Amino acid sequence: MTILWLKALHVFFMVAWMAGIFYLPRLFVYHAQTDIQAVRDQFKVMERKLWFFITPFAVLTLVFGVSLIYQYGASWFASSGWLHIKLLLVVLLYGYHFYLYHLVKVFARDENTHSSRFYRFLNEAPVLVLLIIVCLAVVKFV
Repeated sequence: MTILWLKALHVFFMVAWMAGIFYLPRLFVYHAQTDIQAVRDQFKVMERKLWFFITPFAVLTLVFGVSLIYQYGASWFASSGWLHIKLLLVVLLYGYHFYLYHLVKVFARDENTHSSRFYRFLNEAPVLVLLIIVCLAVVKFV
């Protein structure tokens, strides 16, 4: 029963984290499109608050994910090839998360050099990674 609760909490916090991960680059798209300083300043506030709002979800996703691995045990971990690929992709998502923080800081200093098109592509990247992660976790095909 413990494992089911850990799974439920892991999935819940992952969904909340991903919602923010999908929305923050969309804010960057709009921020990059405006030349009005008052609007830029408002985006700065929104971006900073969103990043700090979703970061605890990222931490809790990690905590419950590690707890699941611990509960299943070392032999399960060693024999689950799909999990190793999933974890590699998860590390990439955490890197992406912190790259978004870097961009929040760049926008805060009014030093953005990327176009809104760049942020549109950046916005789509985690969708494919998440699809692969979900498929690996549900189908366990590796």
